[in-house]
Amino acid sequence: MKVGIIVYSNDSETVWNALRFANLALSMGDEVKVFLLGEGVEIESLDTDKINVTEQLQTFVNKQGKVLACGLCLEFHQVEASSLYTVATMKDLYDMVKESDKTVAF
Repeated sequence: MKVGIIVYSNDSETVWNALRFANLALSMGDEVKVFLLGEGVEIESLDTDKINVTEQLQTFVNKQGKVLACGLCLEFHQVEASSLYTVATMKDLYDMVKESDKTVAF
């Protein structure tokens, strides 16, 4: 199955759970793409004492999960692009949703 995950939150626990779900889906044999939208592009700054978002993100990327980040959102939130994701557009989000069997948003 193809799973599309839209992350538009900058709440550490919410994003951590989204990535845990993404990693589980990969381990179940699904093809998974994560699209960072709005506040979601702040993903690499969300680690807390209790929640390691970056570790979940790195695990996802290491397992060949694909991460896309809205380029305009990166600019708006003044976030530097990262090697962990591809800078993308609304067309890329549209394509992800269209190609996915299931899409969930966090």
